[in-house]
Amino acid sequence: MEIEGKIIAVIPAREGVSSRGNQWKSQDYVIETHEQYPKKCCFNVFGSDKIQLFNIQVGEELRVSFDIDAHEYQGRWFNSVRAWKVERIDPNATPEPAQGAPFVQPAPAAPAMDSAAGEPAPFASQSESGSEDDLPF
Repeated sequence: MEIEGKIIAVIPAREGVSSRGNQWKSQDYVIETHEQYPKKCCFNVFGSDKIQLFNIQVGEELRVSFDIDAHEYQGRWFNSVRAWKVERIDPNATPEPAQGAPFVQPAPAAPAMDSAAGEPAPFASQSESGSEDDLPF
């Protein structure tokens, strides 16, 4: 999944030693989208190497790719939003068009013709099923 927005908070890093004796480091960040109704999302980066590589700062415009997962601890469930890729966005760049086929406005349907007068019929002709209305019940 991806989210684009501005980093509004950098939470201090947490670090420790796992039960296997391995050191770990994790840091949380808050990103806010630029939608009509902005949304905030807290995500984390795990590993001191990735924290240094991404070097995320408050005020940066980013596109963050992340995985969502949940884990259980003592009968309670917790969500994890872990970033695996971070791209900086140039605020002066023009937005890219959406991927896939471009949207094409469908052509309007041709009006029903009154065969006797050769003019558009005042209403659509009755369907082949013989129903006088188009209600589904």
